[in-house]
Amino acid sequence: MTGRRRMFHGRTFLPRSLRRTGRGRASALAAGALAACSSLVAGCGVVPGSAAGSGDGPIVVMTWAPEGTAATNMPGMPAFARAYARWINDQGGLNGRKLKVLTCNDHNDTVGAAACARRAVKEGAVAVVGSYSQHSAAFFPHLEGAGIPYIGGYGVTNTEFTSPLSYPVNGGQPALLAGLGKELAASCGPVALVRPDTIAGDALPTMLNAGLRAGGHADARDQLAAEDATEYSEQAESALDTATGGSGAAGSSAGSSADGTKGCVVPALGDRTSTFMDSFRRTRADYPDVRTGSVLGSVDQTVIDATGGGSGPYEGAYVTGWYPVASDKRWAPMKKVISEAAFSDTRISPNDTGVQTTWIAYTVLRKAVESLDGGDVTATRVRGALDRQSIGTDGLTPTLRWQFSGPLGAIGFPRMVNADVTLQTVREGRLVAAKGGFVDTTETLEAAEID
Repeated sequence: MTGRRRMFHGRTFLPRSLRRTGRGRASALAAGALAACSSLVAGCGVVPGSAAGSGDGPIVVMTWAPEGTAATNMPGMPAFARAYARWINDQGGLNGRKLKVLTCNDHNDTVGAAACARRAVKEGAVAVVGSYSQHSAAFFPHLEGAGIPYIGGYGVTNTEFTSPLSYPVNGGQPALLAGLGKELAASCGPVALVRPDTIAGDALPTMLNAGLRAGGHADARDQLAAEDATEYSEQAESALDTATGGSGAAGSSAGSSADGTKGCVVPALGDRTSTFMDSFRRTRADYPDVRTGSVLGSVDQTVIDATGGGSGPYEGAYVTGWYPVASDKRWAPMKKVISEAAFSDTRISPNDTGVQTTWIAYTVLRKAVESLDGGDVTATRVRGALDRQSIGTDGLTPTLRWQFSGPLGAIGFPRMVNADVTLQTVREGRLVAAKGGFVDTTETLEAAEID
């Protein structure tokens, strides 16, 4: 299946030799980080060829994402990056320097991802910013070899939370699923998770189950699905069997709800979630009512509208996200950039979690460059700025400070510095905040049973 591979950088979790408990495991991770740092072709010092961005020339960065593929696509991320460059350059540039944004289509495969990374190295990028790729095994070695930081990836691979050159701005899929599981535990009967049969998808059941268990609920049934399928009738029927205690629930650890609480179906298929819901709507007529839940990136307002709004299958659903709802006033600066520089580009939506992540990533880059107080802007100096300070994102995330000694290092996520999620719900066809503020999933993730 797309994305399935067994190379080190693409592994969902760390090797067994690093899976220790307590201080021993954290120390092993810290030692591994230092070893990785020393192997980055001087990645922790001056990197040959890292003078790109020096002098008065433009500061070069890259943003990549898949576009036009049969699986998950994120065209809004590179499109917004280009709009941001137009906007910041109209404002006088990045700390007085012109920003040059290179964009690349990783085509949702290893060849494309590696090609994007090689181009970033060749063209002297000082950072890769606000990007999406499932193929960390293909691109991280190139970035690490050149000492190029990866700022604000989408959080879809484990390596984004282990590489010393990764600077994630959110808790990725682990935090979303853990937060969703804990919320659903109080209101769901049997739970069925429908997720892609990919290396990235392999991490999802563990995290959802960690949240369910934290709420005293049994594990979800893990329903695999092809990432690039054109219909999901079989998967929809199986998920409904599980959620309603039907024949498909045989062998499911969830079982039937003793108090009659509705079962829940959780589709987490990225772009293919809407395709699954088409099959789900046709199939569910033969079953008792069930609830649905999902994560932003698989569901947004556009998907809710396309599936019937208030009369559709998402009404009443819980959806976890990383950031405040799109109507929150803290998004006003991003919306200003879209209004002034996107030129009606329909790929760019303020509701798109990919676009939001790219905005936050460029905010981090801007503040890091501004902290350099002039002089050369190189990959080495950008990393140094990120490593030595805390960076705020104007309330869209907690203050970010990247380190290897955080509490989540013990479970294999040493670079995850933001495990907060927001809880949203669909009410009268609109995605709105279910609870105020952020919910920290750190303790839930710490309890995850990673084999």
